[in-house]
Amino acid sequence: MNWIEQVTILDLLVKGLIVGVVVSAPLGPVGVLCIQRTLNKGRWYGFVTGLGAALSDIGYALITGYGMSFMDEFLAKNQVLLQIVGSVMLLMFGIYTFRSNPVHSIRPVSSTPGSYLHNFVTAFFVTFSNPLIIFLFIGLFARFSFVMPGSPLGLQLVGYLAIVLGALLWWFGITYFVNKVRTRFNLRGIWILNRVIGVIVMLMSVVGFIYTILGKTMY
Repeated sequence: MNWIEQVTILDLLVKGLIVGVVVSAPLGPVGVLCIQRTLNKGRWYGFVTGLGAALSDIGYALITGYGMSFMDEFLAKNQVLLQIVGSVMLLMFGIYTFRSNPVHSIRPVSSTPGSYLHNFVTAFFVTFSNPLIIFLFIGLFARFSFVMPGSPLGLQLVGYLAIVLGALLWWFGITYFVNKVRTRFNLRGIWILNRVIGVIVMLMSVVGFIYTILGKTMY
């Protein structure tokens, strides 16, 4: 492996981790479900819920990447334009996240823990039932030039595995945090956390837009 290939792999790892975290972080129905199960059933039930969501997310990521791979020539010639469009889409998503109230997604949770498999499968289908996440992946892939025309299959797999890792890191971290502050975590905490996530996504999109205009990279 030469130096250029190492840099490319490092780039993909960083991009994949960021994509995985950003896709998982907003507290939609599955995020709220993860927090509810962590509080009511225990941390690992919440984490398994996140695993189900991550599996669904990577499925949509592969669909998005596969579709964009047919646009090799367009992607290669319009990277700057795509990064700008991706930044705008992320900004809109950040604003939507900031203004949304995840408390409305709260549903009654069974008092019986059930099996880990049941918690995993239900979270998978809750996430899979929202195909609009493809548009978020399009924005992220465009913003970070994630789909690279002509790149080897092994290199692409590294990127997608990094997305999974980013998602798992998020779910591991959020369940750890909620479990630690369970006695002080309430509905307002969910609302505040979602607003913080929205602000971070908006800032990232604005910084990315500025860096693109200046002809620089974000990392």
